[in-house]
Amino acid sequence: MSTFVVFLILGYIGYRAARMGRGSLHLRRPRTRAEASGDAGESLVEAELRRVLTWLCGDDFYLHHGPVLLHHAPGTAFPTAEIDHLAITPFGLFVFETKNWIGHIEPGVNAETLVRIAPSGARETRRSPLKQNRAKVAFLRSVMPGMWPVEGFGVFASDQSSLSASLPVTLIGRKDLAYAMRICKAEYEAQGHKPVNVSAAWHAVLAVADIDAGTIDAHRARVRSNEIG
Repeated sequence: MSTFVVFLILGYIGYRAARMGRGSLHLRRPRTRAEASGDAGESLVEAELRRVLTWLCGDDFYLHHGPVLLHHAPGTAFPTAEIDHLAITPFGLFVFETKNWIGHIEPGVNAETLVRIAPSGARETRRSPLKQNRAKVAFLRSVMPGMWPVEGFGVFASDQSSLSASLPVTLIGRKDLAYAMRICKAEYEAQGHKPVNVSAAWHAVLAVADIDAGTIDAHRARVRSNEIG
């Protein structure tokens, strides 16, 4: 075996070891309880969305498995924003922010906050998922063709949550997804619009977004660092 071939093999082994080392360091970081709960809620919502959209659209839709990272503010301290679920349908693009909260959810003191009342009766003010979605929806509306509607919803995943009737209609429970999507489809079709080209819309999103796991991990690390700071 030539020296050059040996060098290549050793280089490859070193490269794989470095990659595995970085992966091991990443895996050693334990998930917090909030992260584990959030992941569980997102899995429930994704499964229900897939069921609902198959019912409404057959196979003419795209629901991305996992988060989508928008490059919504290049050159700033926080250039990216994470979408929990992005669905592209013949009747529009939909951005879903998922919360796996337990308890009764009521309006907060303003449109940016909600109050969660725990089973114990404790009240806690939290940021509304509609507030978290607002910039993402606005960005997609600004870069997508005007004939493709972009809408945002906040979805509460847990069966142990209940919603006040005073909340905005775009804050819904997981089991309300079928009705909400059915209404969106009916309203779009009633206006006589042509169906959205699902494949073209997804490619348009990818022009301003990222689905690479490493990039998403870097975004999340940046968010955690800001929260700690």
